[in-house]
Amino acid sequence: MKIYEQDPHPHIKLRKQPVRRFKAPSEGPISRFNTFLGERITRSVGTMWCAYVFALIALISLPDAIHTGTSALISWIAQTFLQLVLLSIIMVGQKVEGAAADVRADDTYKDAEAILHEALEIQKHLQAQDELLQRLIDTNQNHEKPGSVA
Repeated sequence: MKIYEQDPHPHIKLRKQPVRRFKAPSEGPISRFNTFLGERITRSVGTMWCAYVFALIALISLPDAIHTGTSALISWIAQTFLQLVLLSIIMVGQKVEGAAADVRADDTYKDAEAILHEALEIQKHLQAQDELLQRLIDTNQNHEKPGSVA
């Protein structure tokens, strides 16, 4: 007779299987080149140094925008400066937020691992108690006399 039968969570079985990393399907040399080029451009444009360069480029045309009039100045601000400079700054911010999210996700994973470890230790402890209780019950039943009231 067993006091308790463990019913593990289905995810426990999945965790015991080999880890499969996600790998993008290779769609040929052109697709690989496009992915490579896109990653390179994103990494280079998403820096503050690139934002500084874009700001300098935009500031070169500022005097002409000022002399042309209010409409040209507003157009320069909206179309040249904001779009050109803010693109890189937003990408830098997203990179920083992404790195912070990665740290949080890693911490959450480590917390879940620790909780799982503790739960498994609790299960071992309970199993040991169950075995001891079963031995005590068996010993007690062996010592009782037939027909006597305990």
